[in-house]
Amino acid sequence: MGHLFNRRVLLAVCGGIAAYKSAELVRRLQDRGAEVRVLMTRGAREFITPLTLQALSGHPVHHSLLDEDAERAMGHIELARWADLLLIAPATADSLARLAAGRADDLLGAVALATPAPLLLAPAMNQQMWRDPATQQNLATLRERGLHITGPDSGEQACGDIGPGRMQEPALIAEAAANLFASGMLDGRSVIITAGPTREPLDPVRYISNHSSGRMGYALARAAADAGARVALVSGPVNLDAPERVDCHPVTTALEMHECCLALAADCDIFIGCAAVADYRPATIAEQKIKKSGEEMTLTLMRNPDIVASIAALSPRPFTVGFAAETERLREHARSKLQAKQLDMIVANDVSDTSIGFNSDSNAALLLWQGAERDIERCSKDVLAGIVIAQIAALLTPGSTA
Repeated sequence: MGHLFNRRVLLAVCGGIAAYKSAELVRRLQDRGAEVRVLMTRGAREFITPLTLQALSGHPVHHSLLDEDAERAMGHIELARWADLLLIAPATADSLARLAAGRADDLLGAVALATPAPLLLAPAMNQQMWRDPATQQNLATLRERGLHITGPDSGEQACGDIGPGRMQEPALIAEAAANLFASGMLDGRSVIITAGPTREPLDPVRYISNHSSGRMGYALARAAADAGARVALVSGPVNLDAPERVDCHPVTTALEMHECCLALAADCDIFIGCAAVADYRPATIAEQKIKKSGEEMTLTLMRNPDIVASIAALSPRPFTVGFAAETERLREHARSKLQAKQLDMIVANDVSDTSIGFNSDSNAALLLWQGAERDIERCSKDVLAGIVIAQIAALLTPGSTA
């Protein structure tokens, strides 16, 4: 069964009796993992209420070409950019004619012209309207432009006629939508990724931390989402925008990160510990700012929990990937961590090279797993993230290679 995980489907409902099937179609698309928003033509609102489709999709229904609530009042452009797929169901004879003519005097026509996303049409109309040469010519024109058609089915129609023109059943339309997208490497997998530094407070104004920017972890989150995974990103304090289609969980301290990861781990197939977690925290946190007193000050530190090792020790456990930021003996230290923490894979990088790693857009890494390794030369963090995700997918799929 094909998936639509992390895909955004804009469902356009036109004015035909088959519009009642659109309510079930929303559910069938969601069952396959899609986020669904609905656009309705004026005629569609005569057959089914926007409230029904709003309740099912969880989003307001769009029907106005110039939307005062939309950014810059150009709702059609925002919807066109948002969609990964524009699905028109039912696609009436009138809508086919308008699309073939390139009309843009309503919301559907404007979105259809403005979107770079593929278009999938599910025709529904009277059998004679379907057979009419004008309709067939419009279909031929749309196919030549690269639009996809699914259906129609043949059978008894609402008007009493028997013949072709019935809209396909929602389950089949959802399957056709899923088949338009290549299956992702991690379709349907649940992934937790940690990113950024942690901050361990000394007093109300000071803390212990490190130089991690979070860029590598955020790149991994984007790559995993692009591969079809459901991604939870547990992030320490960073100056980065949350990736799209990723569920973000902001934390500050190592203890908060540990608690959050354990809470999410019950529904986790893959865990990637990319965060630079502080190994120690102050034994006590001063309630007021610590004042200078003497030439020296002694801090007592306590060991923080090892988050990656804690996840790897769960039963059942997810496929667990750790990161090792080292300044010397990279391979030796990384291999030791791989074995000691019982990890499935580790990504090691040399942070003594200040041109890569922390606060850099580039990175280089050594990937290690049981009995094998792979050197990744310097590249962007986005490229490295894609390689890491592909290698994880390969190790989870016997016989495949990254």
